[in-house]
Amino acid sequence: MTTLEVDGQVENSSCEYNYKKNAVLGKDEHTTVLSKDVGTLHYDELWPVCQDGDFNETDAKTREFLKRVFHILLDHISFQNDRGNKILDFHSPDQLKGVIDFAIPEEPLNLDQLLVDCKDALKYQVKTGHPRFFNQLSCGLDLVSLAGEWLTATANTNMFTYEIAPVFILMEHECLKKMREILGWDGGDSILAPGGSISNMYALMIARHKLFPQHKKYGMRAIKGQLIMYTSQHHHYSIKGGASAIGLGTENCVQVACDDRGRMIPERLEELVIKHKKEGHLPFFVNCTTGTTVYGAFDPIEKIADICEKHGIWLHIDAAWGGGLLMSSRYRHTVFEGIHRADSVTWNPHKLMGTLLQCSTLHVKESGLLISCNQMSADYLFQTDKCYDVTYDTGDKVIQCGRHNDIFKFWLQWRSKGMLGFEKQINRLMDLTAYQVKRMKEHPDRFYIIVDEPECTNVCFWYIPERLRNEKRDKWWQSELGIVTAKIKGQMMKKGTMMISYQPLGELPNFFRSIISNQAQTEVDIDFMLDELHQLGNDL
Repeated sequence: MTTLEVDGQVENSSCEYNYKKNAVLGKDEHTTVLSKDVGTLHYDELWPVCQDGDFNETDAKTREFLKRVFHILLDHISFQNDRGNKILDFHSPDQLKGVIDFAIPEEPLNLDQLLVDCKDALKYQVKTGHPRFFNQLSCGLDLVSLAGEWLTATANTNMFTYEIAPVFILMEHECLKKMREILGWDGGDSILAPGGSISNMYALMIARHKLFPQHKKYGMRAIKGQLIMYTSQHHHYSIKGGASAIGLGTENCVQVACDDRGRMIPERLEELVIKHKKEGHLPFFVNCTTGTTVYGAFDPIEKIADICEKHGIWLHIDAAWGGGLLMSSRYRHTVFEGIHRADSVTWNPHKLMGTLLQCSTLHVKESGLLISCNQMSADYLFQTDKCYDVTYDTGDKVIQCGRHNDIFKFWLQWRSKGMLGFEKQINRLMDLTAYQVKRMKEHPDRFYIIVDEPECTNVCFWYIPERLRNEKRDKWWQSELGIVTAKIKGQMMKKGTMMISYQPLGELPNFFRSIISNQAQTEVDIDFMLDELHQLGNDL
Protein backbone atom coordinates (compact mmCIF):
# COMPACT_ATOMS: atom_id res chain seq x y z
CA MET A 1 0.00 0.00 0.00
CA THR A 2 1.38 3.42 -0.98
CA THR A 3 0.97 6.24 1.52
CA LEU A 4 0.78 9.87 0.38
CA GLU A 5 1.01 12.71 2.87
CA VAL A 6 -0.23 16.12 1.73
CA ASP A 7 -0.40 19.07 4.14
CA GLY A 8 -0.32 16.75 7.12
CA GLN A 9 -3.09 14.50 5.86
CA VAL A 10 -2.33 10.91 5.00
CA GLU A 11 -4.13 9.04 2.22
CA ASN A 12 -3.81 5.45 1.09
CA SER A 13 -3.74 4.81 -2.63
CA SER A 14 -4.18 1.30 -4.03
CA CYS A 15 -2.44 1.93 -7.33
CA GLU A 16 -0.49 -0.51 -9.45
CA TYR A 17 2.82 1.30 -9.23
CA ASN A 18 4.48 2.95 -6.26
CA TYR A 19 6.55 6.10 -6.39
CA LYS A 20 9.86 4.28 -6.81
CA LYS A 21 10.80 4.66 -10.43
CA ASN A 22 9.85 1.61 -12.50
CA ALA A 23 9.19 -0.47 -9.36
CA VAL A 24 6.06 -2.59 -9.19
CA LEU A 25 4.23 -2.11 -5.92
CA GLY A 26 5.09 -4.71 -3.30
CA LYS A 27 4.43 -5.03 0.40
CA ASP A 28 6.81 -2.29 1.50
CA GLU A 29 5.36 1.07 2.50
CA HIS A 30 6.85 4.52 2.22
CA THR A 31 5.60 8.07 2.44
CA THR A 32 6.18 11.04 0.16
CA VAL A 33 5.63 14.31 2.03
CA LEU A 34 4.82 17.40 -0.02
CA SER A 35 6.31 20.51 1.55
CA LYS A 36 3.94 22.86 -0.29
CA ASP A 37 0.27 22.75 -1.23
CA VAL A 38 -0.12 21.52 -4.80
CA GLY A 39 -2.15 24.60 -5.69
CA THR A 40 0.90 26.84 -5.23
CA LEU A 41 2.91 24.84 -7.77
CA HIS A 42 3.26 25.40 -11.52
CA TYR A 43 3.08 23.12 -14.55
CA ASP A 44 6.85 22.64 -14.71
CA GLU A 45 6.87 20.91 -11.32
CA LEU A 46 4.71 18.04 -12.66
CA TRP A 47 5.14 15.31 -15.22
CA PRO A 48 6.20 15.42 -18.00
CA VAL A 49 8.15 18.69 -17.77
CA CYS A 50 9.87 18.03 -14.45
CA GLN A 51 12.45 15.35 -15.23
CA ASP A 52 15.38 16.38 -13.06
CA GLY A 53 13.82 16.35 -9.58
CA ASP A 54 13.07 13.54 -7.14
CA PHE A 55 10.93 10.95 -8.92
CA ASN A 56 8.73 10.16 -5.92
CA GLU A 57 8.05 13.81 -5.16
CA THR A 58 7.22 14.71 -8.76
CA ASP A 59 4.95 11.71 -9.02
CA ALA A 60 3.16 12.64 -5.79
CA LYS A 61 2.61 16.23 -6.98
CA THR A 62 1.27 15.05 -10.31
CA ARG A 63 -1.12 12.57 -8.71
CA GLU A 64 -2.43 15.14 -6.23
CA PHE A 65 -3.13 17.71 -8.96
CA LEU A 66 -4.95 15.18 -11.15
CA LYS A 67 -6.88 13.90 -8.15
CA ARG A 68 -8.20 17.40 -7.53
CA VAL A 69 -9.20 17.76 -11.17
CA PHE A 70 -10.91 14.37 -10.95
CA HIS A 71 -12.97 15.47 -7.95
CA ILE A 72 -14.14 18.54 -9.88
CA LEU A 73 -15.34 16.24 -12.65
CA LEU A 74 -17.11 13.93 -10.19
CA ASP A 75 -18.83 16.91 -8.55
CA HIS A 76 -20.05 18.03 -11.97
CA ILE A 77 -21.50 14.60 -12.72
CA SER A 78 -23.34 14.58 -9.39
CA PHE A 79 -24.57 18.14 -9.88
CA GLN A 80 -26.11 17.61 -13.31
CA ASN A 81 -27.89 14.41 -12.22
CA ASP A 82 -29.70 16.31 -9.46
CA ARG A 83 -33.00 17.50 -10.93
CA GLY A 84 -33.11 20.28 -8.33
CA ASN A 85 -30.16 22.01 -10.01
CA LYS A 86 -30.33 24.27 -13.03
CA ILE A 87 -29.26 23.22 -16.50
CA LEU A 88 -27.52 26.56 -16.95
CA ASP A 89 -26.89 29.86 -15.23
CA PHE A 90 -27.46 32.00 -18.30
CA HIS A 91 -25.15 34.92 -19.01
CA SER A 92 -24.92 37.00 -22.16
CA PRO A 93 -21.51 36.96 -23.89
CA ASP A 94 -20.53 40.29 -22.30
CA GLN A 95 -21.67 39.12 -18.86
CA LEU A 96 -19.75 35.86 -19.19
CA LYS A 97 -16.60 37.74 -20.12
CA GLY A 98 -17.06 39.63 -16.86
CA VAL A 99 -17.16 36.56 -14.61
CA ILE A 100 -14.49 34.40 -16.29
CA ASP A 101 -11.00 35.60 -17.15
CA PHE A 102 -10.47 34.32 -20.70
CA ALA A 103 -7.15 36.12 -21.24
CA ILE A 104 -3.96 34.26 -22.15
CA PRO A 105 -1.25 35.40 -19.67
CA GLU A 106 2.40 36.13 -20.33
CA GLU A 107 3.59 34.35 -17.17
CA PRO A 108 2.53 30.85 -16.03
CA LEU A 109 -0.40 30.63 -13.62
CA ASN A 110 -0.25 28.38 -10.59
CA LEU A 111 -2.26 25.17 -10.31
CA ASP A 112 -4.80 26.72 -7.94
CA GLN A 113 -5.85 29.14 -10.68
CA LEU A 114 -6.06 26.30 -13.17
CA LEU A 115 -8.35 24.40 -10.80
CA VAL A 116 -10.55 27.49 -10.48
CA ASP A 117 -10.62 27.69 -14.28
CA CYS A 118 -11.80 24.07 -14.42
CA LYS A 119 -14.58 24.73 -11.91
CA ASP A 120 -15.74 27.90 -13.67
CA ALA A 121 -15.79 26.24 -17.09
CA LEU A 122 -18.19 23.57 -15.80
CA LYS A 123 -20.19 25.99 -13.63
CA TYR A 124 -21.19 28.23 -16.53
CA GLN A 125 -21.38 25.52 -19.19
CA VAL A 126 -24.77 24.06 -20.19
CA LYS A 127 -25.33 20.79 -18.30
CA THR A 128 -26.05 18.60 -21.33
CA GLY A 129 -26.28 15.49 -19.15
CA HIS A 130 -29.12 16.96 -17.07
CA PRO A 131 -32.33 14.91 -17.35
CA ARG A 132 -34.25 18.01 -18.44
CA PHE A 133 -31.99 18.89 -21.37
CA PHE A 134 -34.14 18.11 -24.43
CA ASN A 135 -32.30 20.51 -26.73
CA GLN A 136 -29.96 18.50 -28.97
CA LEU A 137 -29.64 15.16 -30.71
CA SER A 138 -26.48 14.48 -28.70
CA CYS A 139 -27.01 14.68 -24.96
CA GLY A 140 -26.70 12.68 -21.76
CA LEU A 141 -23.54 11.37 -20.14
CA ASP A 142 -22.96 7.63 -20.45
CA LEU A 143 -20.50 6.95 -17.64
CA VAL A 144 -18.82 3.92 -19.22
CA SER A 145 -18.26 5.90 -22.40
CA LEU A 146 -16.94 8.75 -20.25
CA ALA A 147 -14.46 6.37 -18.63
CA GLY A 148 -13.37 5.37 -22.12
CA GLU A 149 -12.86 9.00 -23.09
CA TRP A 150 -10.69 9.60 -20.03
CA LEU A 151 -8.53 6.62 -20.95
CA THR A 152 -8.40 7.80 -24.57
CA ALA A 153 -7.06 11.18 -23.51
CA THR A 154 -4.47 9.50 -21.28
CA ALA A 155 -3.25 7.24 -24.09
CA ASN A 156 -3.15 10.26 -26.46
CA THR A 157 -2.34 8.36 -29.63
CA ASN A 158 -3.11 8.83 -33.31
CA MET A 159 -5.18 6.38 -35.30
CA PHE A 160 -3.42 6.36 -38.66
CA THR A 161 -1.34 3.20 -38.20
CA TYR A 162 -1.39 -0.08 -36.30
CA GLU A 163 2.23 0.71 -35.48
CA ILE A 164 1.27 3.35 -32.89
CA ALA A 165 -2.30 2.31 -31.98
CA PRO A 166 -2.43 -1.51 -32.14
CA VAL A 167 -5.04 -2.05 -29.44
CA PHE A 168 -7.36 0.71 -30.62
CA ILE A 169 -7.06 -0.24 -34.30
CA LEU A 170 -8.23 -3.77 -33.49
CA MET A 171 -11.12 -2.40 -31.43
CA GLU A 172 -12.10 -0.20 -34.36
CA HIS A 173 -11.86 -3.15 -36.72
CA GLU A 174 -14.16 -5.25 -34.52
CA CYS A 175 -16.82 -2.60 -33.84
CA LEU A 176 -17.07 -1.48 -37.46
CA LYS A 177 -17.31 -5.07 -38.66
CA LYS A 178 -20.17 -5.66 -36.22
CA MET A 179 -21.96 -2.53 -37.44
CA ARG A 180 -21.69 -3.70 -41.07
CA GLU A 181 -23.19 -7.04 -40.04
CA ILE A 182 -26.12 -5.17 -38.52
CA LEU A 183 -26.51 -3.37 -41.86
CA GLY A 184 -26.79 -6.78 -43.50
CA TRP A 185 -23.48 -6.72 -45.37
CA ASP A 186 -21.04 -9.61 -45.62
CA GLY A 187 -17.95 -7.51 -46.31
CA GLY A 188 -17.26 -3.86 -47.00
CA ASP A 189 -15.13 -1.28 -45.26
CA SER A 190 -15.65 1.47 -42.66
CA ILE A 191 -13.95 4.38 -40.97
CA LEU A 192 -14.59 6.72 -38.06
CA ALA A 193 -14.74 10.37 -39.11
CA PRO A 194 -14.91 13.67 -37.20
CA GLY A 195 -18.70 14.01 -37.35
CA GLY A 196 -21.56 13.03 -39.62
CA SER A 197 -20.95 15.97 -41.95
CA ILE A 198 -17.52 14.61 -42.88
CA SER A 199 -18.89 11.06 -43.14
CA ASN A 200 -21.49 12.29 -45.62
CA MET A 201 -18.85 14.18 -47.59
CA TYR A 202 -16.69 11.04 -47.76
CA ALA A 203 -19.68 9.18 -49.20
CA LEU A 204 -20.00 11.80 -51.95
CA MET A 205 -16.30 11.58 -52.76
CA ILE A 206 -16.37 7.78 -52.90
CA ALA A 207 -19.47 7.69 -55.10
CA ARG A 208 -17.83 10.06 -57.57
CA HIS A 209 -14.63 8.01 -57.47
CA LYS A 210 -16.51 4.79 -58.15
CA LEU A 211 -18.09 6.20 -61.31
CA PHE A 212 -15.17 8.39 -62.42
CA PRO A 213 -11.91 7.10 -60.89
CA GLN A 214 -9.89 9.31 -63.25
CA HIS A 215 -11.25 12.35 -61.41
CA LYS A 216 -8.72 11.72 -58.64
CA LYS A 217 -5.87 12.63 -61.01
CA TYR A 218 -7.43 14.99 -63.53
CA GLY A 219 -10.20 16.70 -61.57
CA MET A 220 -13.51 17.82 -63.04
CA ARG A 221 -12.16 17.88 -66.61
CA ALA A 222 -12.20 14.08 -66.45
CA ILE A 223 -16.01 14.13 -66.25
CA LYS A 224 -17.83 14.90 -69.51
CA GLY A 225 -21.09 16.24 -68.21
CA GLN A 226 -22.68 17.76 -65.14
CA LEU A 227 -22.92 15.55 -62.06
CA ILE A 228 -26.25 15.78 -60.23
CA MET A 229 -27.05 14.57 -56.72
CA TYR A 230 -30.39 14.34 -54.91
CA THR A 231 -31.60 14.70 -51.34
CA SER A 232 -34.87 15.46 -49.62
CA GLN A 233 -36.05 18.96 -48.73
CA HIS A 234 -35.52 18.01 -45.09
CA HIS A 235 -31.91 16.87 -45.54
CA HIS A 236 -29.15 17.75 -43.11
CA TYR A 237 -27.32 20.83 -44.35
CA SER A 238 -24.06 18.85 -44.53
CA ILE A 239 -25.32 17.22 -47.72
CA LYS A 240 -25.44 20.55 -49.53
CA GLY A 241 -22.22 21.56 -47.77
CA GLY A 242 -20.54 18.42 -49.09
CA ALA A 243 -21.63 19.28 -52.62
CA SER A 244 -19.92 22.65 -52.22
CA ALA A 245 -16.80 21.22 -50.58
CA ILE A 246 -16.05 18.63 -53.28
CA GLY A 247 -16.58 21.12 -56.11
CA LEU A 248 -19.96 19.84 -57.27
CA GLY A 249 -21.75 23.09 -56.46
CA THR A 250 -24.86 23.60 -54.35
CA GLU A 251 -26.97 24.23 -57.47
CA ASN A 252 -26.37 20.62 -58.49
CA CYS A 253 -27.59 19.32 -55.12
CA VAL A 254 -31.23 18.91 -56.06
CA GLN A 255 -33.85 18.87 -53.33
CA VAL A 256 -36.70 16.41 -53.71
CA ALA A 257 -40.18 17.18 -52.37
CA CYS A 258 -41.33 15.57 -49.11
CA ASP A 259 -44.73 14.47 -47.87
CA ASP A 260 -46.36 16.16 -44.87
CA ARG A 261 -44.42 13.87 -42.51
CA GLY A 262 -41.06 14.99 -43.92
CA ARG A 263 -40.28 11.88 -46.02
CA MET A 264 -38.90 12.04 -49.54
CA ILE A 265 -41.50 11.27 -52.22
CA PRO A 266 -39.90 8.58 -54.45
CA GLU A 267 -42.06 9.44 -57.48
CA ARG A 268 -40.76 13.03 -57.43
CA LEU A 269 -37.21 11.69 -57.22
CA GLU A 270 -37.56 9.53 -60.32
CA GLU A 271 -39.21 12.36 -62.25
CA LEU A 272 -36.18 14.54 -61.56
CA VAL A 273 -33.70 11.79 -62.48
CA ILE A 274 -35.42 11.18 -65.83
CA LYS A 275 -35.60 14.92 -66.52
CA HIS A 276 -31.91 15.47 -65.85
CA LYS A 277 -30.89 12.46 -67.93
CA LYS A 278 -32.86 13.86 -70.88
CA GLU A 279 -31.01 17.15 -70.42
CA GLY A 280 -27.70 15.31 -70.75
CA HIS A 281 -26.72 15.50 -67.09
CA LEU A 282 -25.22 12.72 -64.96
CA PRO A 283 -27.33 11.74 -61.93
CA PHE A 284 -24.90 9.86 -59.68
CA PHE A 285 -25.86 10.10 -56.00
CA VAL A 286 -29.02 9.95 -53.88
CA ASN A 287 -28.98 10.75 -50.18
CA CYS A 288 -31.71 8.92 -48.30
CA THR A 289 -32.18 10.35 -44.80
CA THR A 290 -33.23 7.97 -42.02
CA GLY A 291 -33.98 10.27 -39.13
CA THR A 292 -34.18 13.88 -40.31
CA THR A 293 -32.83 16.52 -37.97
CA VAL A 294 -36.13 18.26 -37.24
CA TYR A 295 -39.01 15.84 -37.82
CA GLY A 296 -37.02 12.64 -37.31
CA ALA A 297 -38.53 11.35 -40.55
CA PHE A 298 -37.36 8.23 -42.42
CA ASP A 299 -37.21 8.30 -46.20
CA PRO A 300 -38.60 5.06 -47.75
CA ILE A 301 -35.43 3.05 -48.39
CA GLU A 302 -36.84 0.25 -50.55
CA LYS A 303 -38.59 2.50 -53.06
CA ILE A 304 -35.59 4.83 -53.32
CA ALA A 305 -33.26 1.83 -53.69
CA ASP A 306 -35.39 0.56 -56.59
CA ILE A 307 -34.94 3.90 -58.38
CA CYS A 308 -31.20 3.97 -57.75
CA GLU A 309 -30.79 0.41 -58.99
CA LYS A 310 -32.85 1.12 -62.10
CA HIS A 311 -30.84 4.22 -63.05
CA GLY A 312 -27.38 3.14 -61.86
CA ILE A 313 -27.14 5.71 -59.05
CA TRP A 314 -25.17 5.43 -55.81
CA LEU A 315 -27.46 5.12 -52.78
CA HIS A 316 -26.20 6.72 -49.60
CA ILE A 317 -28.16 6.52 -46.35
CA ASP A 318 -27.65 9.27 -43.82
CA ALA A 319 -28.54 7.43 -40.61
CA ALA A 320 -26.44 9.76 -38.45
CA TRP A 321 -29.43 10.41 -36.20
CA GLY A 322 -31.81 7.48 -36.71
CA GLY A 323 -29.11 4.81 -36.93
CA GLY A 324 -29.47 3.99 -33.25
CA LEU A 325 -32.81 2.31 -34.02
CA LEU A 326 -30.82 -0.38 -35.85
CA MET A 327 -29.88 -1.70 -32.42
CA SER A 328 -33.50 -2.67 -31.75
CA SER A 329 -35.22 -5.59 -33.46
CA ARG A 330 -38.47 -3.68 -32.95
CA TYR A 331 -37.39 -1.02 -35.48
CA ARG A 332 -34.59 -2.60 -37.52
CA HIS A 333 -37.03 -4.42 -39.79
CA THR A 334 -39.53 -1.57 -40.17
CA VAL A 335 -38.06 1.90 -40.78
CA PHE A 336 -34.76 0.37 -41.93
CA GLU A 337 -36.22 -2.24 -44.28
CA GLY A 338 -33.88 -2.39 -47.30
CA ILE A 339 -30.83 -0.76 -45.71
CA HIS A 340 -28.69 -3.68 -46.94
CA ARG A 341 -29.18 -2.30 -50.47
CA ALA A 342 -27.31 0.93 -49.69
CA ASP A 343 -23.86 1.59 -51.14
CA SER A 344 -22.81 3.64 -48.11
CA VAL A 345 -24.21 4.53 -44.69
CA THR A 346 -23.44 7.25 -42.16
CA TRP A 347 -24.22 6.21 -38.57
CA ASN A 348 -23.35 8.28 -35.48
CA PRO A 349 -23.22 6.39 -32.16
CA HIS A 350 -22.78 9.76 -30.41
CA LYS A 351 -26.41 10.58 -31.03
CA LEU A 352 -29.22 8.15 -30.20
CA MET A 353 -26.87 5.53 -28.76
CA GLY A 354 -25.41 7.98 -26.25
CA THR A 355 -21.70 7.48 -26.95
CA LEU A 356 -19.76 10.58 -25.96
CA LEU A 357 -18.98 13.14 -28.63
CA GLN A 358 -17.65 12.58 -31.09
CA CYS A 359 -18.23 9.17 -32.63
CA SER A 360 -19.32 9.07 -36.26
CA THR A 361 -18.94 6.15 -38.65
CA LEU A 362 -19.07 5.75 -42.43
CA HIS A 363 -19.67 2.32 -43.94
CA VAL A 364 -19.07 1.39 -47.59
CA LYS A 365 -20.44 -1.83 -49.03
CA GLU A 366 -17.64 -2.35 -51.57
CA SER A 367 -14.25 -3.19 -50.11
CA GLY A 368 -11.27 -1.21 -51.37
CA LEU A 369 -13.12 1.97 -52.37
CA LEU A 370 -12.16 3.96 -49.29
CA ILE A 371 -8.46 3.50 -49.83
CA SER A 372 -8.68 3.70 -53.62
CA CYS A 373 -10.41 7.07 -53.37
CA ASN A 374 -8.21 8.67 -50.71
CA GLN A 375 -4.82 6.91 -50.76
CA MET A 376 -1.76 9.14 -51.15
CA SER A 377 0.87 6.59 -50.01
CA ALA A 378 2.98 8.87 -47.83
CA ASP A 379 6.27 6.99 -47.47
CA TYR A 380 6.99 8.33 -43.98
CA LEU A 381 3.82 6.68 -42.61
CA PHE A 382 2.56 3.93 -44.87
CA GLN A 383 5.53 1.74 -45.72
CA THR A 384 4.55 -1.54 -47.36
CA ASP A 385 7.38 -3.61 -45.84
CA LYS A 386 6.41 -3.31 -42.18
CA CYS A 387 6.62 -6.29 -39.84
CA TYR A 388 2.83 -6.69 -39.65
CA ASP A 389 -0.20 -6.83 -41.97
CA VAL A 390 -0.34 -3.23 -43.26
CA THR A 391 -4.02 -3.52 -44.19
CA TYR A 392 -4.55 -2.59 -40.53
CA ASP A 393 -3.07 0.86 -41.25
CA THR A 394 -6.16 3.05 -41.67
CA GLY A 395 -4.65 6.48 -42.33
CA ASP A 396 -4.64 6.24 -46.12
CA LYS A 397 -8.38 5.54 -46.22
CA VAL A 398 -9.24 9.16 -45.40
CA ILE A 399 -8.17 12.67 -46.34
CA GLN A 400 -7.09 13.32 -42.75
CA CYS A 401 -3.61 12.56 -41.52
CA GLY A 402 -4.08 12.83 -37.78
CA ARG A 403 -7.21 11.02 -36.62
CA HIS A 404 -8.55 11.11 -33.08
CA ASN A 405 -9.22 7.91 -31.19
CA ASP A 406 -13.03 7.85 -31.14
CA ILE A 407 -13.34 4.09 -30.77
CA PHE A 408 -12.37 3.15 -27.22
CA LYS A 409 -15.28 4.93 -25.53
CA PHE A 410 -17.68 3.25 -27.99
CA TRP A 411 -16.09 -0.19 -27.71
CA LEU A 412 -16.14 -0.02 -23.89
CA GLN A 413 -19.74 1.19 -23.86
CA TRP A 414 -20.83 -1.57 -26.24
CA ARG A 415 -19.04 -4.18 -24.11
CA SER A 416 -20.84 -2.88 -21.03
CA LYS A 417 -24.28 -3.14 -22.62
CA GLY A 418 -23.97 -5.89 -25.18
CA MET A 419 -26.54 -6.02 -27.97
CA LEU A 420 -29.35 -6.58 -25.47
CA GLY A 421 -28.46 -3.53 -23.40
CA PHE A 422 -28.48 -1.24 -26.41
CA GLU A 423 -31.80 -2.68 -27.57
CA LYS A 424 -33.29 -2.02 -24.15
CA GLN A 425 -31.94 1.55 -24.19
CA ILE A 426 -33.35 2.35 -27.63
CA ASN A 427 -36.76 0.83 -26.86
CA ARG A 428 -36.93 2.85 -23.64
CA LEU A 429 -36.22 6.12 -25.46
CA MET A 430 -38.92 5.38 -28.02
CA ASP A 431 -41.39 4.41 -25.28
CA LEU A 432 -40.73 7.73 -23.52
CA THR A 433 -41.41 9.55 -26.80
CA ALA A 434 -44.73 7.75 -27.12
CA TYR A 435 -45.52 8.76 -23.53
CA GLN A 436 -44.79 12.41 -24.32
CA VAL A 437 -47.07 12.38 -27.37
CA LYS A 438 -49.83 10.69 -25.35
CA ARG A 439 -49.59 13.30 -22.59
CA MET A 440 -49.70 16.14 -25.11
CA LYS A 441 -52.77 14.70 -26.80
CA GLU A 442 -54.49 14.77 -23.41
CA HIS A 443 -54.22 18.58 -23.58
CA PRO A 444 -55.13 19.55 -27.16
CA ASP A 445 -55.97 23.07 -25.96
CA ARG A 446 -52.32 23.59 -24.91
CA PHE A 447 -50.29 21.60 -27.44
CA TYR A 448 -50.45 21.32 -31.21
CA ILE A 449 -48.35 18.40 -32.43
CA ILE A 450 -47.02 18.98 -35.94
CA VAL A 451 -46.12 15.33 -36.62
CA ASP A 452 -48.53 13.38 -34.47
CA GLU A 453 -46.82 9.98 -34.86
CA PRO A 454 -43.05 10.59 -34.64
CA GLU A 455 -40.80 7.98 -36.27
CA CYS A 456 -37.90 8.81 -33.95
CA THR A 457 -37.62 10.61 -30.61
CA ASN A 458 -38.19 14.06 -32.16
CA VAL A 459 -41.47 15.64 -31.04
CA CYS A 460 -42.35 18.82 -32.97
CA PHE A 461 -45.06 21.03 -31.50
CA TRP A 462 -46.38 24.45 -30.57
CA TYR A 463 -47.42 25.48 -27.11
CA ILE A 464 -50.73 27.41 -27.36
CA PRO A 465 -51.15 30.24 -24.85
CA GLU A 466 -54.59 30.96 -23.47
CA ARG A 467 -55.27 33.95 -25.74
CA LEU A 468 -54.87 31.82 -28.90
CA ARG A 469 -56.81 28.71 -27.89
CA ASN A 470 -60.12 29.75 -29.43
CA GLU A 471 -58.71 31.56 -32.46
CA LYS A 472 -59.00 30.32 -36.04
CA ARG A 473 -56.08 28.06 -36.83
CA ASP A 474 -54.77 29.87 -39.90
CA LYS A 475 -51.49 31.44 -41.05
CA TRP A 476 -51.88 34.34 -38.61
CA TRP A 477 -52.40 31.86 -35.77
CA GLN A 478 -49.26 29.95 -36.74
CA SER A 479 -47.30 33.20 -36.98
CA GLU A 480 -48.36 34.18 -33.48
CA LEU A 481 -47.36 30.77 -32.16
CA GLY A 482 -43.95 31.22 -33.78
CA ILE A 483 -43.48 34.47 -31.86
CA VAL A 484 -44.66 32.82 -28.63
CA THR A 485 -42.22 29.93 -29.15
CA ALA A 486 -39.19 32.23 -29.24
CA LYS A 487 -40.41 34.10 -26.15
CA ILE A 488 -40.91 30.89 -24.18
CA LYS A 489 -37.39 29.75 -25.13
CA GLY A 490 -35.95 33.05 -23.91
CA GLN A 491 -37.72 32.67 -20.55
CA MET A 492 -36.63 29.04 -20.40
CA MET A 493 -32.96 29.98 -20.86
CA LYS A 494 -33.09 32.66 -18.16
CA LYS A 495 -34.90 30.41 -15.68
CA GLY A 496 -32.47 27.56 -16.42
CA THR A 497 -34.73 24.66 -15.43
CA MET A 498 -34.87 22.95 -18.86
CA MET A 499 -33.92 23.42 -22.51
CA ILE A 500 -35.82 22.60 -25.72
CA SER A 501 -34.73 23.74 -29.17
CA TYR A 502 -36.89 25.56 -31.69
CA GLN A 503 -36.70 26.40 -35.39
CA PRO A 504 -38.79 27.34 -38.42
CA LEU A 505 -39.12 24.83 -41.26
CA GLY A 506 -40.28 25.69 -44.76
CA GLU A 507 -43.45 27.75 -44.45
CA LEU A 508 -43.90 26.89 -40.77
CA PRO A 509 -42.79 29.58 -38.30
CA ASN A 510 -40.86 28.74 -35.13
CA PHE A 511 -41.93 25.56 -33.34
CA PHE A 512 -40.42 23.45 -30.58
CA ARG A 513 -38.53 20.22 -31.26
CA SER A 514 -37.87 18.19 -28.13
CA ILE A 515 -35.40 15.30 -28.22
CA ILE A 516 -35.24 12.28 -25.93
CA SER A 517 -31.82 10.64 -26.13
CA ASN A 518 -30.60 10.90 -22.54
CA GLN A 519 -30.68 7.63 -20.60
CA ALA A 520 -31.40 9.60 -17.41
CA GLN A 521 -34.77 10.84 -18.62
CA THR A 522 -37.99 9.40 -17.22
CA GLU A 523 -41.73 10.07 -17.32
CA VAL A 524 -41.19 12.52 -14.45
CA ASP A 525 -39.06 14.69 -16.72
CA ILE A 526 -41.65 14.59 -19.51
CA ASP A 527 -44.34 15.68 -17.08
CA PHE A 528 -42.09 18.47 -15.80
CA MET A 529 -41.44 19.66 -19.36
CA LEU A 530 -45.13 19.96 -20.18
CA ASP A 531 -45.99 21.67 -16.88
CA GLU A 532 -43.08 24.09 -17.22
CA LEU A 533 -44.10 25.03 -20.77
CA HIS A 534 -47.58 25.79 -19.44
CA GLN A 535 -46.21 27.97 -16.65
CA LEU A 536 -43.88 29.87 -18.96
CA GLY A 537 -46.29 30.32 -21.86
CA ASN A 538 -49.87 30.39 -20.64
CA ASP A 539 -50.11 34.19 -20.30
CA LEU A 540 -48.08 35.17 -23.37
